[in-house]
Amino acid sequence: MTTGSGPLRILLYSDDVNTRNNVKQLLGLRPTMELPAVEYVEVATEPVVIREMDAGGIDLAILDGEAVPAGGMGITRQLKDEIYQCPPVLVLVARQSDAWLATWSRADAVAPTPLDPMAFPELVASLLRQRIGSLPTV
Repeated sequence: MTTGSGPLRILLYSDDVNTRNNVKQLLGLRPTMELPAVEYVEVATEPVVIREMDAGGIDLAILDGEAVPAGGMGITRQLKDEIYQCPPVLVLVARQSDAWLATWSRADAVAPTPLDPMAFPELVASLLRQRIGSLPTV
């Protein structure tokens, strides 16, 4: 887990490289100036998501709810069931009406696509602030 000495690590899951690139472009090297820099762990398949999350060191997971064959909502539910003190998970949804399903998955936040260039970085920053505040100090 990151404690402020290095970059915050964001796991970014989508089978679509354009979705991953869009998220990285909107967030840049840091979502807001008061937060440390971020490092992206880009993932395109469910098994790698599980492996990376099990290994630890992730401060936030952003999962594409529309990814195939494994969507981000199902993966979120699995992560929340299986990982003790799971980092926050933000799910990207194509339809605002799918937000209820993200609630079922126990996602910490939902962002409809196309992503709002003003609201999305602030949503990510709020999740990272919560994560930093919940980490033990070393």
